[in-house]
Amino acid sequence: MAELRRGLVLAAMALAGLASFASRAAAQAPTLDVVSFEEAVQRAIQANLTVQRAATAVLGAEALLAQARAAVRPSIDGAATVTTLDGERGFSGNVVQPRTQLLLGGSAAMPLLASAQWAARLQAADQVTVASVAVHDVRRQVGVAAAEAYLAVIARKRQLEVNVRARDTAKAQLDYATARREGGVGSRLNELRAAQELAVDEELVERATLAVQLGQEALGVLLAADKAVDTAGPPALETPAADGEGWLVHRTDIKLFDARIDAAGRVVADSWRDWVPTVRAAFEPQYITPAGLFQPSGTWRAVVAANVPLFDAGRRRAAKSQREASLALFRVERQDAELRAKSDVRIARTTIDAEAKALGRAREAAGHAGEVLRITDVAFRAGATTNIELVDAQRRARDAESAVAQAEDRARSARLALLVALGRFPG
Repeated sequence: MAELRRGLVLAAMALAGLASFASRAAAQAPTLDVVSFEEAVQRAIQANLTVQRAATAVLGAEALLAQARAAVRPSIDGAATVTTLDGERGFSGNVVQPRTQLLLGGSAAMPLLASAQWAARLQAADQVTVASVAVHDVRRQVGVAAAEAYLAVIARKRQLEVNVRARDTAKAQLDYATARREGGVGSRLNELRAAQELAVDEELVERATLAVQLGQEALGVLLAADKAVDTAGPPALETPAADGEGWLVHRTDIKLFDARIDAAGRVVADSWRDWVPTVRAAFEPQYITPAGLFQPSGTWRAVVAANVPLFDAGRRRAAKSQREASLALFRVERQDAELRAKSDVRIARTTIDAEAKALGRAREAAGHAGEVLRITDVAFRAGATTNIELVDAQRRARDAESAVAQAEDRARSARLALLVALGRFPG
């Protein structure tokens, strides 16, 4: 028993020392950026590297569109060739092939009929649209992640406040028990129980402090800040009274599925163009110096070439079947996303109602626990009860306040989930 008592006292002293060290470290730490809820979401959307990574996909799609456009536009090429032989060629004193000859040539060409390439240009434009919508969806996801991280920091700070109050209460009880023992009216056992409760609360404060710091770091990463970021205060998240008209099409994920379906549908519809002949015209001037006996200095030719696909062993039919399968998959995924979205709305509204009731009950329980703690403390100081009942009342009051903090966090998260499900967040 003596060893246990000494262990409890040493544990209390060690935790108190850790708390003092943490306080000094916090005082020396750099000042954190404090942002509001709206500012945090907007900064994340604008600066988060995931959004920037998605934006590069738009640039890539635009580059592919430029290539597709170039494929159906006129092109001009030039060439210069210098040929040197071991000697000139000829007969009867006539030079047929000079020893050194310069050939200058050019070609101007353009497609006259290129149905598949024309379709590819429109399909590339669809991919630019898909990439742009995908960026908006990534921004939504990043905004939601920033909002959730912000609420997590709020909840952890609230829990830290609860634990600090419990620690302060336990510290006051320990001081009172120590004073009574030193005055000859208290017992060592009461002092040890108070010290044990203080040690437990000190541990909870340390863990809660660490949780807040980790949450601030996570928020800073989402905001692309090179340090932790703190929250200004809880946001006011309004609960929409009604879902509204056409709320589903306002969700960026649904818009993305619709854009993909439209793009895939165009590809399937253009499959017939693979059977259409291609026709290309070209004009090719040529200049040779010095001229040979059978080679005039300046010549040109005009070429019209047609390519007619006749047999490809089923390659184009297989390509069309693959395109149809991709379109069918997008439609299934879109239907699944729609069902999930509607379910998310129903769940969020049900959760909001349940969490509101649970929060009310938790606050009521916390009020009762606080009153029980106050009465028990008065009774203990009057000698009408032991500190066993007081310690139990302290723990119950702390747990009740923790339950309130958790219920508040769940209520805020439920309101945020409803706004996200309805496509109203971020605005």
